[in-house]
Amino acid sequence: MPSGARWLFPAAAGQQSAELVRALHIHPLTARVLVARGFTGLAEARRYLTPSLDHLHDPLLLAGMADAVARIRGAIKAGENILIYGDYDVDGATSVVILKKAIEMAGGQADFHLPHRLHDGYGMRAEVIETAAARGVSLIVSVDTGIRASEVVRGARERGIDVIVTDHHLPEAGLPPALAVLNPNRIDCTYPDKNLCGAGVAFKLVQALIATLDWSETRKARVLESFLKLVAIATVADVVPLTGENRVIVKHGLAGLGSVHNHGLRALLEVAGFRDGAVPTAGQVAFRVAPRINAAGRMASADDVVELFLTSDPERARTIAAQLHQLNQERQETEAEIVQTILEECQRVPVTAAQAALVFCGRDWHRGVVGIVASRLVERFSRPVIVLSADPATGQAQGSGRSIAGFHLLEALESMSGLFTRFGGHKQAVGLGLPVERVDEFRARLNAWAAARLSADDFRPRIEIDAIAGADEIRDETAAELLALGPFGFGNPSPVLAIRGAEVVSTPQVFAEKHLRTCLRQNGRMLSVTAWRFAERAAELAAGSLVDAAITVEADDFARGRGLPGWAVLLKDVRPAAG
Repeated sequence: MPSGARWLFPAAAGQQSAELVRALHIHPLTARVLVARGFTGLAEARRYLTPSLDHLHDPLLLAGMADAVARIRGAIKAGENILIYGDYDVDGATSVVILKKAIEMAGGQADFHLPHRLHDGYGMRAEVIETAAARGVSLIVSVDTGIRASEVVRGARERGIDVIVTDHHLPEAGLPPALAVLNPNRIDCTYPDKNLCGAGVAFKLVQALIATLDWSETRKARVLESFLKLVAIATVADVVPLTGENRVIVKHGLAGLGSVHNHGLRALLEVAGFRDGAVPTAGQVAFRVAPRINAAGRMASADDVVELFLTSDPERARTIAAQLHQLNQERQETEAEIVQTILEECQRVPVTAAQAALVFCGRDWHRGVVGIVASRLVERFSRPVIVLSADPATGQAQGSGRSIAGFHLLEALESMSGLFTRFGGHKQAVGLGLPVERVDEFRARLNAWAAARLSADDFRPRIEIDAIAGADEIRDETAAELLALGPFGFGNPSPVLAIRGAEVVSTPQVFAEKHLRTCLRQNGRMLSVTAWRFAERAAELAAGSLVDAAITVEADDFARGRGLPGWAVLLKDVRPAAG
C-alpha cells in the first residue's frame, strides 16, 4: 500500500545555487542540495565541502576544561589512583578506551568501571564509589554518564575523592558538585557545538590534555587522529547529528579505518565483513560495526569491549571479536522475538489515531534490547515509543524510549518525573524505571502529553526532498559530488532527489522475497533503481505508468569491486505523477 508520506519540497534555489556553481565549480544539482540544506554562503558551503581537522574547536572553550586538565595532570604527576567511570554502550565503552589510553600515554595509570546493564542499570552508583575509596582512588573521571548523579558525586567528595564529570546528556536544573563538569549542554557553557556524544566530550578532554604534553606537534596530531577512529564509531552509534564538529570527526575517523593497526579494531572489522583496507560508510558502521560493540553491553559485559581495543594480543582480539559477533546474533534473535510479540498484540488490539504515544510492557523482556525494539516500533508506527521490561521479583519496570522528529521525549518525562525511580536521556532517546503498578498511569499521561503537542501530520512519515532532479543529471560526476556530502546519518541524511514524471519501463523484479528492482526513464535517461522492502508495493510500479520517484544515490562497494561505477540509485518512495 502507498506510504502516505508527506513530500516536503525546498524553496527554489535560484541565484544562490548559481553563485555556488560558479565559485566552487560544482554541478548545479549539488549546488541545489547545498542551498536546500542552508549552505547558501560561499564560505560556509566551502567549509562544508572540505571538512578539516582545523575546524575542530578549541577544547578550552568547554566550561571547566582548564580545571579538569590541571587536576588530571596533577594526578598523573603524583601517581594517584584514577578511576574512569563509563557506561555500557558503544559511546561509554569507547570513551573509557580513549581516555584510559591517553592518561597512560601521558605517564599515568587509570583503572575503569563499566556498569552491567542488567545487574547495575544505567548511571553512577554509590557502592562503586565506596569500593573505589577503599582502594585508594583519589580521582574519578566519568565518561558518558554522571550529569544527573549529584548524590553519588557528593558522596565521593565526602570520601575525599575528586570527580570530573564528562557527559553530553541533558543536565538537571543544578549541576553535580564535581571539581569540573564538562558538558556542552550546560546552560552556562558557550561551547559552539552542543551535539557532541560522550566520546566526543572525552575526546575534547584528551585533546586538551595532549596539548599540555612535551611532545612534537607531529606526534600530537598523529595520536589525536588515531583516537578519531573510535570517536567516529561512537558518534555514529549514538545517533547524534552528523553536522558541525561531529561531521569533521566522523569524516576523518572513518577515513582512518582504511588503515587500522589496533588489533581489536581490525578483528572487529573482519567479523563485520570488511576486507583489509576497506573504509566503511557511516551507515555500515551503524548497522554492522556498532551493533557488535553494543552487543557486549546488551547481552553480557561491556568490559570485553575495553579489553578488545586495549589488548596487544592479536589472537585474544580475534577471540573477543568472535564472541561479540555471536552475542550480536543472539541480540538480533531476542530483539526479533520481542518485536513479533508486540506486533501480534497490535493485531489483536490495533493502534488507533487516539494513541499519540505508545508504551509497551512485557514480563522479563531482555532489557538489553528494548531500546532497539523501541526504534523498530517508531519506524513502524511513526509515534514516540517506550518499551519496558517488568521484573516481578522487584516490582520494577525498566526500559528505553525513542521519539519522532518534533517531540522532545525527555521533556515529556520531566513533566511527570514523580512517576519514575530513575530517568534520563535527551530529545530523541531516554532510559527510565518505574514501579510496575504505575505503568498504566504512565501510559495514559504520556499519551495525553503527546496528544496535546502532536497533530495527525506528525504521525505521517515525512520525506524531505533536497532537490528536484532530472534523470539525465544522475551520472558519475554528480554521484561523486553527492556522495562527498557525507558521511550520512542523523542530521545529515543522504540527499533525497525527486524525479517527476518518470516512466516505469518494465515490471519490477522481486528478489529476496521483499525487495524490488526496476527501471525508470525520464528526459531520455534510463535509471536502474533498487527498492528495499518494497515488494508489497509492486503494484504502484506497473510497467508503463508515470510516477514521481524519491531517490537517493548510495555508495555501492560491490559494484566498485567488479569494476563498475561505485554508486547505485535507491528508491525511497513513489507516488503517481502529479498532473
